[in-house]
Amino acid sequence: MEEPKPARAGAYSYAVVILLAAVYTFNFLDRQLLSILSEPIRKELDLSYTQVGLLTGLTFALFYTTFGIPLAWLADRTHRVRIIAAACTLWSLFSMACGLAGSFASLALARIGVGVGEAGGSPPSYALISDYFPPRQRGLAMAIYSLGVPFGTGLGSLLGARVAAAYGWRAAFFAVGAPGVVLGLLVLLVIREPKRGRMDALAEGETGHAAAAPLLATLASVLKNRTLMITCLSSALSAFVGYGVLNNAPAYLMSNKHMSLTEISLYYAAASGIAGGFGTFASGWLADLFGRTRRTAYALVPAAMTLVGLPFFIAFLFAPTWQTAMVCLVVPLTFGTAYLPAAIAVAQNAAPPAQRGTTSAILLFILNIIGLGGGPVYVGLVADHFKPTMGTGALQYGLLALVPVYLLTILALLAGAWSISKDSRLAAQLGG
Repeated sequence: MEEPKPARAGAYSYAVVILLAAVYTFNFLDRQLLSILSEPIRKELDLSYTQVGLLTGLTFALFYTTFGIPLAWLADRTHRVRIIAAACTLWSLFSMACGLAGSFASLALARIGVGVGEAGGSPPSYALISDYFPPRQRGLAMAIYSLGVPFGTGLGSLLGARVAAAYGWRAAFFAVGAPGVVLGLLVLLVIREPKRGRMDALAEGETGHAAAAPLLATLASVLKNRTLMITCLSSALSAFVGYGVLNNAPAYLMSNKHMSLTEISLYYAAASGIAGGFGTFASGWLADLFGRTRRTAYALVPAAMTLVGLPFFIAFLFAPTWQTAMVCLVVPLTFGTAYLPAAIAVAQNAAPPAQRGTTSAILLFILNIIGLGGGPVYVGLVADHFKPTMGTGALQYGLLALVPVYLLTILALLAGAWSISKDSRLAAQLGG
């Protein structure tokens, strides 16, 4: 007889996801710190905007996404908790190594190490969380985990910028890298490895969940799944815009609006951390709430939030002062990661339990190779094109070039809603 499935997650489940969210906070903090401190780093190492875009985007994304798939495939077959703990320790050490860099090449090598380490973080975490939360609570669970994005950005702005202002940008990398080693140990001590698929109902006619499939078979099943592929595309476009903004907004505020590092550490930290955290949590909660009666909410909620953010993003670019610009930026930052909890929940519910880590890694590969790899470089290339005639004002044009991608993102999310409405596996898991 099949073991009864818990109807709801318990207190320990929430403790697990909160600890993993703390790990993800430092994962994203280490990833974003280079963007937050890009202006002093660019000036000291004599880098171009395109080189900064490569360091914050493509160089990191290539290794982060490439190593993510084999590490997730390994996690689907072995002890996920140990992989997460080891990954956290590795990326934290390489983050500290960024503080020793003296050139573009040495900083790129350290960033590669951060990317390889962080590749072992999120995909196993997604799969682990899915075995602690039932399908109808996964939007909220993934929202709690995804708070690492705004909290990491906000903490990086607050802690990283303040340390950099007082002791230099190199010291900031040591200050944010060291706690990650401690978190890696906590993961090992606190989190238990759960049985895979213990929260999932079996489809009609099944006697058990499928075993882990070979990598190519999992890849083929993702490529054949229309809902997953549209989710990957809409997530990639959302990330293209999101990383384009996140990786350039601090530099834009400093170079065009004349904010200081101290002001960035206070106001940008509050906007990205508090507002971004609220939007991320709200998107997952609302997707679960409305998804009880209409599962298309997992795409329609982020589509609506993205649409609301667009006019405020344009207003941010044309605001006359940094104070007005920051007020306008609050809305895009609030809704900038609204796509993430819902997209992860869709991917986790659409994939068999033994393939969730690999499926998540494929999602993150497409999301990050296009979004993280393309967004910052795209903004940098446009800015460098206008720099000879516009000077520091060129970055405004780079960011403005994201507006058409905003519109494509909304269309892709609407296509995702249509596909979700036709998806039989999601109908079995979520109803609606």
